[in-house]
Amino acid sequence: MGPSILAFVLTIFVLAGFAKGVIGLGLPTISMGLLALVLSPVEAAALLILPSLVTNVWQMVDGPHLKSLLRRLWPLNVGVCLGTWAGAAFLSGLGGAYGAAALGIALIAYAVIGLAALKLVVPPELETWMGPLAGASTGAITAATGVFVIPAVPYLQAIGLTKDELVQALGLSFTVSTLALAATLARSVDLDAGLAWPSVGGVAVALVGMRLGQAVRLRLSPATFRLWFFAGLVALGAYLAARGLV
Repeated sequence: MGPSILAFVLTIFVLAGFAKGVIGLGLPTISMGLLALVLSPVEAAALLILPSLVTNVWQMVDGPHLKSLLRRLWPLNVGVCLGTWAGAAFLSGLGGAYGAAALGIALIAYAVIGLAALKLVVPPELETWMGPLAGASTGAITAATGVFVIPAVPYLQAIGLTKDELVQALGLSFTVSTLALAATLARSVDLDAGLAWPSVGGVAVALVGMRLGQAVRLRLSPATFRLWFFAGLVALGAYLAARGLV
C-alpha cells in the first residue's frame, strides 16, 4: 500500500470514527464506501475488521448498561451470527450495486419515519421472537453488504432504550456482527498480510476520531442527539443509494 493510499485510508478512519462517536454508528458504512474507491470490496471489508471491532468493543463497554443489555439482547445477537453465516454465500456481493442502493433507500426511509416522529414500538412480550428475526435479517444483509445497520438499528430504537443505552446496545450488536463477519471472511478468502499494519493504523486514528465524536455527543440534548442520529442515517443512506445507482 503506497503512502498516498495509506494516507487516504487513515483519513477515512478518522472521519468514520468521528461519526461513530457522535451518533453511535457509521464507521463500517462510511469506511466500506470510501475504501472501495481504492481497494477491492473484500480487501476493504478485511481492512475494516480490526478498527470496527476495537471501536465497537470500546463503545460496548463504555457505560453501565452492558450486563442488562446482554441479558435482553441475546436473541438478537444469536440471530445476527446465524444470519451472517447462513448468508455467507452472498459474500462475493459485498459492496454490490443493487445491495448498496437498496440498503441506502431503506436507511433513508427509516430515518424519515424517525424525523417525522412516527415512533416504532416493539412491546417487551414480542422481543423473544422479533429479536432473532431482526438479528437474522441483519446478519444476512451484513454478509451481502458489509453494513450492520438494517434492521438492527430500527429494532433497537423500537424497544425503548435511552440515548446512552442505545449507543451501548449498538456497540454490542456491531461487535457481534463484526466477529461473525470476520469468521466468514477468514473461511472464505485468502487475506493479504500487507493489510495488517494499515488496519492497526486504522484502529489508532479511528479511536482518536471516535473520542472527538464522543466529546461532541456529551454536549447534545436527547432531542438534538435524535436529530443528529436520523440526519446521519439520511446521509449514510443517500451515499449508499447514490453509489449503487450512479
